[in-house]
Amino acid sequence: MKDPWSRLQRSALHTILLISICCAVLSIALTSCSADLTLQSIQRTEVSEIPVPYSIVFMIHGDGDYLYHDTTGNEYTADEVALAGARNVALQNPNAEVFIFHQKPSKHFLFFFPLRDGEFFYYRNGQLIANTTYWWNNDQSRFVNEAGLYEYFLADNQNKRASIFLYFGHEIPEFGNATYDASYPDRSFTIHDLAEGLKAFTRHSQKFDLLVLSTCFGGTPLAIRTLGPFANYIIASPDNLHLSFLDLHPLEHLDLYSKNDVSAFAKKFARNAFDRLTQNVQTAVSVAVYDVERVQEYVRSVQINDDRTVTAINHCDCADLPEYAQPTMTQGVDVLYRSARFGRSAQKQSHSGWECWNDPISRTATPKTLKQVLK
Repeated sequence: MKDPWSRLQRSALHTILLISICCAVLSIALTSCSADLTLQSIQRTEVSEIPVPYSIVFMIHGDGDYLYHDTTGNEYTADEVALAGARNVALQNPNAEVFIFHQKPSKHFLFFFPLRDGEFFYYRNGQLIANTTYWWNNDQSRFVNEAGLYEYFLADNQNKRASIFLYFGHEIPEFGNATYDASYPDRSFTIHDLAEGLKAFTRHSQKFDLLVLSTCFGGTPLAIRTLGPFANYIIASPDNLHLSFLDLHPLEHLDLYSKNDVSAFAKKFARNAFDRLTQNVQTAVSVAVYDVERVQEYVRSVQINDDRTVTAINHCDCADLPEYAQPTMTQGVDVLYRSARFGRSAQKQSHSGWECWNDPISRTATPKTLKQVLK
């Protein structure tokens, strides 16, 4: 007969072990659920004191359907391709600091405990300085944690550096009725939310020299006017643009470009993106560079036509709408365009660089009656 005392001891040990495992699991879960990001706890290597004349920020949205196939049928996830490209840019730049924010789909531990859904990388002088996870789905603000990480690691010589901000994602809605995040379908995301994020990033520093929108239909008057206060130049496509196709190679050797001539670099970057697109797709290709200061006269003149909420709208070239086709629309815009190889759009040989909403209300109503419609 087995000793009852031995059985009792083994039972107690099993209970203690089970409790210990549960406590460890709960501890991990609670840590992952923490809403606050303690910056001082981030593991980081020694930061070089060498000044960095270039600063690049990558914001990569990955919480959606970014699967695509190349011409040979290979499958890729576009946000992962963009992440790999951004990390390669960071490694290739000995004279830059690079911030990479990857917003990933929501995941859970043991089906109940949510895990942090963002990953952050910080490189300086071609070396990885910090890598951590964080919450990007934050109730306080869309970019509150990203802006906090940015301010914490930002190099001191802010006034002497050239700065670039790149956003990779789907078409950014101009109105609040569209679902953007797959994991958080109840949350809206618009061009105004991105502007609030840029405002947080530039709170203690100057505006970005260059803002790149690697999204579809980014070159609208409303988008350029809304994001303009935070950048000197903006690169965007007024048409369809696959997230992975903005060529990042010009960013790999920034020392070859003068940081005092952002306009020339922006045009070079746009040309590289355009050339890669025209080699890989048969649809229409358009990439535009907007000089924010010079386009102000045009975007302000058409502001009244953007202040509306529409449920059924289509994209079109602004030049096709009489109320948008103004002499000032070509001022400050450099457009690269190639028509589609097939279909009705193959007949279109040029593009204004501005994309509009083909909305029957805005096309038939005068500014005065349009205001009345909105009341």
